[in-house]
Amino acid sequence: MKKKYILSFAILLVLSLALAACGGSKQLTMLTGGTGGTYYPLGGEISNIISDQTNTTVTPSTSNASAENIEALAEGEADIAFTQTDVMSNAADGINAFEGKAIDNVLAIGSLYPETIQIVTTKDSGITSVEDLKGKSVSVGAPGSGTYVNAEQILAAHGLDIETDIKAQKLDFDESTGGIQDGNIDAAFITAGTPTGSVEGLSATNEITIVPIAQDKIDELVKQFPYYAADTIPAGTYKLESDVTTVAVLAMLAVTDSLSEDDVYEITKAIYENTSKITHAKGKLISLDTALNGIGIDLHPGAEKYYKEKGLLD
Repeated sequence: MKKKYILSFAILLVLSLALAACGGSKQLTMLTGGTGGTYYPLGGEISNIISDQTNTTVTPSTSNASAENIEALAEGEADIAFTQTDVMSNAADGINAFEGKAIDNVLAIGSLYPETIQIVTTKDSGITSVEDLKGKSVSVGAPGSGTYVNAEQILAAHGLDIETDIKAQKLDFDESTGGIQDGNIDAAFITAGTPTGSVEGLSATNEITIVPIAQDKIDELVKQFPYYAADTIPAGTYKLESDVTTVAVLAMLAVTDSLSEDDVYEITKAIYENTSKITHAKGKLISLDTALNGIGIDLHPGAEKYYKEKGLLD
């Protein structure tokens, strides 16, 4: 009998130590994106901040990002997720990738930073405009990604159909840049914060070009889809010789509505009051001042409580 008590105590001690090491008693999963993008490394840092600052341990996980992440939240397969503001808006409205299945049980925590639409190719490809993509083998993003929707809309603005006018390849970021490096594809759409890891990797071995979007097409896209904003990739990024004009959407964090108000309040507070601890380059762009930018769905009550406390909402 004494041995059983000793064994039980030992098990409880190990469990207690493991729980203490985790930093919180509640376990949540955060879906990010592919390892070659921005979501994955940034999600790891944000998960650590939440785990350190709250009674909740958040574990980041790779995914195909955006649309897939929203569906996973809606189905109860994850708790927190990165997505694009435009894709979240589509999900709420039941359009594009969410045709006929509007999602109403996913709510917003807040927006993070601009995600730039980058049309990546090599300097020797001969591709200098979006129209030059016609007939080419082009990666348009992983299935279920926001990149695919961006590619479809940008191509359409230039009179190109994603299914018939290009040889569309549905690849993630690492597969896309690997395909360009191997000569298997000509160009790739990549929607991510710049600099993007997979594109940086490609630029280390190849002289790359980011295809610009002309100003009249930028104006057309912003007018038709208000979640787009004009953006510029500065010279020097990826060793580019000059600035490149393009468009961007916003990255945001969404959450399942099954999480409690108190938990989401603490999570929101932890993120926006500890941005200085984020070492990723995009951490400099995450701010409480812009946390409500581009949010086209309802806030979780916990996030709403925090923003009211900070005077951002009435």
